[in-house]
Amino acid sequence: MTAPFARTDNSLLGRWWWTVDHWLLATVSFLLGIGFLLTMAASPAVAERLHLDSFYFVKRHAFYLLPVLLIIFFVSTMNIQKIRRFSFIIYSIGILLLIVTFFFGVEIKGARRWLNFGGFSIQPSEFIKPALVVLSAWMLAEREINSQFPGNILALGFYGFAIALLLLQPDMGMVVLMTITMFGQFFLAGLPILWVLLAAALSIGGLCSAYFLFPHVTQRIDRFLARDAGDKYSDRYQITQSLEAFMNGGFLGQGPGEGIIKKHLPDAHADFIYAVAAEEFGFVLCIIILGLFAFLVLRTISRMLNENNFFIVLAVSGLIMQLGLQAMINIASTLSLIPTKGMTLPFISYGGSSMLALAMSFGMILGLTRRRLQGEANHE
Repeated sequence: MTAPFARTDNSLLGRWWWTVDHWLLATVSFLLGIGFLLTMAASPAVAERLHLDSFYFVKRHAFYLLPVLLIIFFVSTMNIQKIRRFSFIIYSIGILLLIVTFFFGVEIKGARRWLNFGGFSIQPSEFIKPALVVLSAWMLAEREINSQFPGNILALGFYGFAIALLLLQPDMGMVVLMTITMFGQFFLAGLPILWVLLAAALSIGGLCSAYFLFPHVTQRIDRFLARDAGDKYSDRYQITQSLEAFMNGGFLGQGPGEGIIKKHLPDAHADFIYAVAAEEFGFVLCIIILGLFAFLVLRTISRMLNENNFFIVLAVSGLIMQLGLQAMINIASTLSLIPTKGMTLPFISYGGSSMLALAMSFGMILGLTRRRLQGEANHE
């Protein structure tokens, strides 16, 4: 198979192709392909229940694929300085939109997380996730260079401001994900073990407080522990149906389009798409999906082993940690290992905001891990 560009090609596309990691690119391409396949399998039943065109969600998912690919390419062509500035801009816009969401957002299941723009919905917190990781890495790396620079305080400031707004929505799943990622970065930056233990204790205390302060968190945990199926829109009902899908699927699955659980799952095309994969394509596809995510994480880590830029190490570690944790949370909630979190399966679940934000995150990973030419390295 011949390469699409010659090694001597000095165009933007040529330089990009020969410097990015092709294995990472191929892995995410496979995940996007599986996501489109599963959306075709899961979403028609959901659309029909909502009295929409059967392929309503399929068309919208396909519509987002081109912007996703363009964002991955655009962001991965940036150098380190541009990625930092881009992250600061995205973070600032995201914070502004979070404030607007508090007043004008659409309330769904007791939380205001979405803004509607001309028939499209946007979840600002999705875009803050990768931007916060890069900003925190930037601040911590600058402190490593200059011990007088208040990098730790600034990183915590960026984190605290975002978390405070997320708690007002409330969005505990996003808070948990951002918190774990943030303290993972602090640990890699050399945070003393005593501070790590203190952070863990505070996190546990925060989760306990959330149980008593936020009614929807209380309900989700109570339903998870009670194992009560409840009505068809409850978390417990969806989990019960999800587990049944895994049992029905067996090793090879029922076959494409043959699943029945998706007809009863309100979020079959989004939060519970892994269950659809299990029922229609069986254990085999589930393991393939897990293997792709594992390879994505391990391949990214391997790209950092010889990296001597502290900022790149912190930023890429945080981004891939965030992506991997999101996949783990989605799959674990689908398998009833943890309470449901309302979090998508990266690159697979239906969801415009999630797909675009993940494209941005992956573009940053590609951009920060790509092989840099001598002149470009000196410039950065």
